[in-house]
Amino acid sequence: MSWDIFVQDIPADVKSVEEIPEDFKPRPLGKPQEIIARIQEVAKDADFTNPEWGTIDGPDFSIEISISSKEEINGFAFYVRGGDQAALVIADILEHLGLRAFDPSSETGIFNIDGDSLAAFQRWREYRGQVVAEANAKDVATKPSSFFSKLFR
Repeated sequence: MSWDIFVQDIPADVKSVEEIPEDFKPRPLGKPQEIIARIQEVAKDADFTNPEWGTIDGPDFSIEISISSKEEINGFAFYVRGGDQAALVIADILEHLGLRAFDPSSETGIFNIDGDSLAAFQRWREYRGQVVAEANAKDVATKPSSFFSKLFR
């Protein structure tokens, strides 16, 4: 389960998804290898061994980056797990690229580290924690030996 952020050309002046004009046509973002190189300027340890599926691992977070192999791309996605630092890394990358992103879990629908995206990420982590706790509780109740064997592998 991840917190998903979708990068695309979004008008600079809009503050919410509802403000995007219906006739707006997003421009291509560029070539995948150019986007990857720019990401690595910010996240020096970003691993793009597989250019379509990069990873950035921090001390308390993991970010997976899905980028198409097409000649020019119209967008890409971040799949985030872990601590608040991940949201700051994404904010730095987006600022460096001069791009914006959709954050479906935020109130505005647009990623904004100074707005509600960090709070949305924290809410997502709380939700994930509840789901995991409920699943673990169900495992313990229905298959105690299976659950504990997973813990002690």
